[in-house]
Amino acid sequence: MSFMKEFRLNWTVVLATFIGIATGNALSHYTMSLFAPELIKEFGWSKAQFALVSALPLITAVITPLAGRFTDKFGARVAASIGLAAMSLGFFALSTLNGNIYEFFAIWLLQHIFGVMSTSLVFARIIVDRFDRARGTALSLLMMGPPLSGAVVAPILGWIIAADGWRAGFVSLAAASAVGGTICIFFLGRIAKRQADTGEVRNPRLSLAELGAIARQPAFLLIVGGMFMINIAQPFAASQLKLVVLSKGISDSAGTWMVSLYATGVIIGRAIFGIALDRISANKVALFGLSLPAVGFAILGMPGMTVSLCAAGIMLIGIAQGAEGDIGGYLVSRHFNLRNFSLVFAFVKSGLDAGGAIGALILSFTLAMSGGSYDAFIWICAGTTLVGAFLFFLTGADRTTRDPGTVLETEAN
Repeated sequence: MSFMKEFRLNWTVVLATFIGIATGNALSHYTMSLFAPELIKEFGWSKAQFALVSALPLITAVITPLAGRFTDKFGARVAASIGLAAMSLGFFALSTLNGNIYEFFAIWLLQHIFGVMSTSLVFARIIVDRFDRARGTALSLLMMGPPLSGAVVAPILGWIIAADGWRAGFVSLAAASAVGGTICIFFLGRIAKRQADTGEVRNPRLSLAELGAIARQPAFLLIVGGMFMINIAQPFAASQLKLVVLSKGISDSAGTWMVSLYATGVIIGRAIFGIALDRISANKVALFGLSLPAVGFAILGMPGMTVSLCAAGIMLIGIAQGAEGDIGGYLVSRHFNLRNFSLVFAFVKSGLDAGGAIGALILSFTLAMSGGSYDAFIWICAGTTLVGAFLFFLTGADRTTRDPGTVLETEAN
């Protein structure tokens, strides 16, 4: 099937998954830093305490493979329904906080344990099932959903928080997630009925031998390890971006604009590198694209920060980190059988979550040791992103996916 024909037949699939991923877990990722100053101010939490919220994915990382296996077994629509409902209910619960930081952690944790099924773990599965020649471009369009959501929602949410308070902000996110989730599930249901769900490859059974064969492939450890290293910097965007900007002497209004600028950079990066994946070997795209955040972090680590320098650094980080989700999903789809896509990608996402969690612990430690300075963490992030990019490069050229049974036969010989 040609590049354009894949899009003509499956444009509604791209639209439905785009809406779902944009109004799911992404809303939390791109907006939590806007709540940080307000929650810290009202409840008297320290920045080091608040930074620990980004360590909670260390727990969800252990559970994520179960969500991946659930998706492979029962289908993406069922999984997405659970994930999107969890995000909406979680935002509403956060609006009722009374100052107990452990309550905040508990709500966030429950929201994201189930909310992982409103991420690329589920929606990328739908895309790779229906696209081959245009897979990189289709994945890039899907992965534009989260940053576009962040770019649009961040300034609106900033205005809502300033006008009506942070509680109204969380309620607004709950409503947005509920509406977007309903639209997504409705369209996915129509697609499934029209195509009799033949486009989705499921795997109801998986033996321990097959799982072991998957885990022993060199590409598995390289992709998971690369995702871990790259995402040590995740707390920077997930909850600390505005605080970092404010610490550099940038105004509050400019800080809110920087959050939107970061999301815009991610959109640009995903467009550029997604198209590149359909034309250039993914490991080469990874080496170039995922090395760029180091430059952005180096700019932010420089003394004498100005608004223009800060904007340049954040834009570079956003553009480069926009490639991460596309490349990770693409590499999994090219190195592993699609019937196990969500399971393998779940381990990759566990690497992502674990990296973010370890990054949060590093951030909390460096903040406590430096009296609140972000500089040490910024330079650590510059180094870890370079290591992650090189690990992705070591996966080698794209190859035809192999059935786990074939892998077993090869290893037996």
